[in-house]
Amino acid sequence: MTLIDTVPGFGSVLRALGAELGVDFPVEEMTARLGPPLDLLLAPYLPAEAIPAAGDRFRARYPDHAIASVPLLEGAREALHAVRRRGGRTIVVTGKFPDNARLHLDHLGLEVDHLEGWVWGVGKADVMIREGASIYVGDHVHDVEGALAADALSVSVLTGGCTEEELRAAGTHVVLGSLTEFPAWLEAHLGAAAPAAGTTGR
Repeated sequence: MTLIDTVPGFGSVLRALGAELGVDFPVEEMTARLGPPLDLLLAPYLPAEAIPAAGDRFRARYPDHAIASVPLLEGAREALHAVRRRGGRTIVVTGKFPDNARLHLDHLGLEVDHLEGWVWGVGKADVMIREGASIYVGDHVHDVEGALAADALSVSVLTGGCTEEELRAAGTHVVLGSLTEFPAWLEAHLGAAAPAAGTTGR
């Protein structure tokens, strides 16, 4: 929920998976606070031993149900361009299955310098450190955890399921209403400084 609005696609896949498994998933409730790994979202509704196979089926059905219906969030393209204008690299670090994340980027015509999938929370720090990211933009408290663990500046947007109070309590450095505010913030932050070493977005 930082670059794209995954709610319609995620909900569609959940409905298809539920029909296949004979499970009535509370889709609206499950998509209200997207961010945690799929296994955690499925855990309350399936036996533990059924979750790995259900996750595999979710990922297999995802391309047919969740690519065309998922829009770019306002300001996302401009935010990526703002990083490049300052000579920075754009990195997407996401908990999504990487092949499906790549389908989203390709469908929406988003060009990024690096995509890393299947990483969550503080696990994102290793990627940020390896890629030299100095700023991480996310929408969830666990994105904040990853940024802080990587000693990166945490910028949070309010387009996900977390409130400003939750994000500030987690320790984020900056809160923006959406990515539409990011280019101006980046220019003010960098001023006449050298180009950003790396900016990551989820």
